[in-house]
Amino acid sequence: MSNFVDYVKIHCKSGHGGAGSAHLRREKYIPKGGPDGGDGGRGGHVIMKGDSHEWTLLPLRFTRHVKAERGHNGAKNQLTGGYGEDVYIKVPLGTIAKNEEGEVIAEIMEDGQEIILMHGGKGGLGNEHFKSSTNQTPRYAQPGMPGEEGFITFELKILADVGLVGFPNAGKSTLLAAVSAAKPKIADYAFTTLTPNLGIVDYRNYKSFVMADIPGIIEGAAEGKGLGHRFLRHIERNSILLFLIPADSESHYKEFEILENELKKYNPELLDKDYIISISKADLLDDELKQDISKEFPENRKPIYFSSVTQEGLTELKDVIWKKLHG
Repeated sequence: MSNFVDYVKIHCKSGHGGAGSAHLRREKYIPKGGPDGGDGGRGGHVIMKGDSHEWTLLPLRFTRHVKAERGHNGAKNQLTGGYGEDVYIKVPLGTIAKNEEGEVIAEIMEDGQEIILMHGGKGGLGNEHFKSSTNQTPRYAQPGMPGEEGFITFELKILADVGLVGFPNAGKSTLLAAVSAAKPKIADYAFTTLTPNLGIVDYRNYKSFVMADIPGIIEGAAEGKGLGHRFLRHIERNSILLFLIPADSESHYKEFEILENELKKYNPELLDKDYIISISKADLLDDELKQDISKEFPENRKPIYFSSVTQEGLTELKDVIWKKLHG
């Protein structure tokens, strides 16, 4: 899913309420019929709805405006006007909506969950409501109330089982391509991945889990350097984290500590998640080198070795991930 879209801004407008009716009853045998104007119907709402079949905001990328139907006017015989039709904006789970001030106004976490983002205007009251002892035949009714209008920004924080964390060129995209059907762009320069990629990893007995390749972190990302906060926030929504340290790193454990520190500075709660440390590009190592690298790490943080190129260690890596997810 290299065409991942995680940010969409849409101009939304709910429907005006319908006008109340100022009708006076006129029938053959009732020469002085009173007011019988019905109320107007409410305008249509703009509603955000969770859809577990959607993974990105891609379907909304060309949606610039969304407008709900206005309410129908009231009519004689105290007939209330029909409601304006609501407009639904389908979004993936984990989508938040922000108003023009940047405040989060809604968050979708469940399939089928609905949240009204903009309420339709109330319908106006018909003239029957204004009848009194001093005014038997009011000839006025209320207009409908206006709907709401403005820009809403939709943002998706990825919901994945495993988030890949590593410096640029750590081999995250290569791993994702090796274990799933995702086809991320892979090239030999920093920040190849500018947007997160999602892949569904097949596991034993037709089971599967979702892996997210998150853009590379560099030192200072927590302060907004490089790609900064925009991508660090994707890591918040992953169940477990998989740290990737390339075999050709100059100092494997130090590289892990830098990554860990960036997450800690951004949001200390990220380190409460379960995580796995792995050494990628293990085809470059012999057994003696692997032992030397493992000695850099404390006893409770020993890394797993794998190679996306030769497939070495991928089955074991998937086993460890599954155990962490469902242990």
